[in-house]
Amino acid sequence: MLLFLIFALSYAYAQEDQEKKLSFTGDFRFRIEEDWNSRKSDGTYRDDRTRLRYRARVGINYKANDWASFGIRIRTGDPEKQQDPNLTLGQGFDEFSSLPIAFEKLFFRAQYKWLDAWVGKNAFSFEKQNELFWSDNVFPEGIFGSAFFELESNWIQSMKFSAAHYVMRSNNSSLNKDSYIQVIQATTKHWANRLTVFPTFYYFNKMPNIPDGNDTYQINYSIVHLGSKVLALEKQKITLGLDLYQNLENYQQNDSIPDSLKDQKKGFVGSLIWGNLKKKGDFSAGVYYTYLERYAAVDFLAQNDWARWDYSAQGSPDGRLTNFKGIEFAAAYKINKSMRLKMRFFMVNQIIPYGDYLENGNRIRLDLDIGF
Repeated sequence: MLLFLIFALSYAYAQEDQEKKLSFTGDFRFRIEEDWNSRKSDGTYRDDRTRLRYRARVGINYKANDWASFGIRIRTGDPEKQQDPNLTLGQGFDEFSSLPIAFEKLFFRAQYKWLDAWVGKNAFSFEKQNELFWSDNVFPEGIFGSAFFELESNWIQSMKFSAAHYVMRSNNSSLNKDSYIQVIQATTKHWANRLTVFPTFYYFNKMPNIPDGNDTYQINYSIVHLGSKVLALEKQKITLGLDLYQNLENYQQNDSIPDSLKDQKKGFVGSLIWGNLKKKGDFSAGVYYTYLERYAAVDFLAQNDWARWDYSAQGSPDGRLTNFKGIEFAAAYKINKSMRLKMRFFMVNQIIPYGDYLENGNRIRLDLDIGF
């Protein structure tokens, strides 16, 4: 990796063209996190826990010409824990041993007029307003393309069509036997760009019930997502968000799924946010309510922020954050151009028990984010 960076720098600075072709990005996060009152499915409680955590990321982008570019980014974090790149101070790495680092992005991108496409491993490129269906830390591998059009209309200002084929696990056979994800989305902006509507369809093929190769069976998901957000009060900077999810698959004949979960296929997320963080001194606050049934999302691709629920008992470090309802309160402050503070508080309860008791949990965290 070091050789690659040296080569990239040397090549860029050797160019006679004055146009800046090479750019760098990076960020660092320090987190203080407290968990308490977290009940397991057998009725016992997880130990209360305080953690000091951090994350570092460094990226390089190279613009080859007017339409073609390449990107790469690395991060700290367990490579097998896709939802969480954060490391805990003093945990799991012996006495001051080296830290785990993984590739987060590696892609080729083409942008020409209304077309935007990439291939490789990159950020989730579809419109979304939270991480409750797809975590910001999950970077899919595959092919993405979108077409964007500005419209001269009083009721619709722009329209964007996006589609992707992401390969989660290749089985070295025909493509239809892979574990893959296909996404189609239409995004429109209205009311002087204050209203955004983004209906989306997700098809998940042969998803493992447990991630990281520990699955005992595979299932498909066909999820319709109706998403929208509106700047309801422009002067007060109040934004309302709504996400509705419905899985259209029928699991009644699947003997691997418990009867109590076969109809658990819908989800709802509502949010109210006041303020934004565009400049120094800005403040924002928000509240989110979530009701997400077991098969309304793929739990190990969604966020793992709200609770301590994971697949560690099944040999995977990934989280299992569906089948829950809860509320989040958040507040953030922009210290300066490159620094911000953000506090989040979560209260979570399970919808359908996996054992004799419903799981629950409380969590609070404070993040200091520094970017450059």
